[in-house]
Amino acid sequence: MSILSEISENLQKGKSKDVKALVEQAVKDGLGAKQILEEGLLPGMSVIGEKFKNNEVYVPEVLIAARAMKAGTDTLNPYLKADNVQPLGKICIGTVKGDLHDIGKNLVKMMMEGKGIEVVDLGVNVGAEQFLAAVKEQDCTIVCCSALLTTTMGVMKDVVDIFVKEGIRDKVKIMIGGAPITQAYCESIGADGYTSDAASAADLAVEYLK
Repeated sequence: MSILSEISENLQKGKSKDVKALVEQAVKDGLGAKQILEEGLLPGMSVIGEKFKNNEVYVPEVLIAARAMKAGTDTLNPYLKADNVQPLGKICIGTVKGDLHDIGKNLVKMMMEGKGIEVVDLGVNVGAEQFLAAVKEQDCTIVCCSALLTTTMGVMKDVVDIFVKEGIRDKVKIMIGGAPITQAYCESIGADGYTSDAASAADLAVEYLK
């Protein structure tokens, strides 16, 4: 088995220490940082994403795989910077104002990072103005809003409206998700995309960034 396959396999099993050691070994063996990322770490996380989508693995497995992914990318980051390897794109994510639920948001963040996307996590209880500020200051091209409560869904419309008001609605894609959200609601508020699970959200973000 090649070292890149080993990295992928160990990541899927959530073996953080092994992933870190294998990434270090791959660098020593002269493999490029971009190759290690694209042929070792990202495919491993991709498998987990697909399995999660198909209900073959659940949240705990995703969390430990994501931790192993982070161990690998943390080790690789200095080499990626040295080789000037750019992320696929930059997005900001947050749970909307009045809502303190973050499990769904964190899963989406992990899945997106697992696709090679840079994620600015704004946390929970995030107002429309904070999403706008993140786009302006951090140069994000996608905004991801999460809500678990029906009472906070309306904030997603505020997010769409503030970008329209600022005249930059055409510069960003707005994605929404969470238990009470539907495709119909997404269309009714003028958002760009809705997905029912974290892995699909990451796939959609990749489409937008292309």
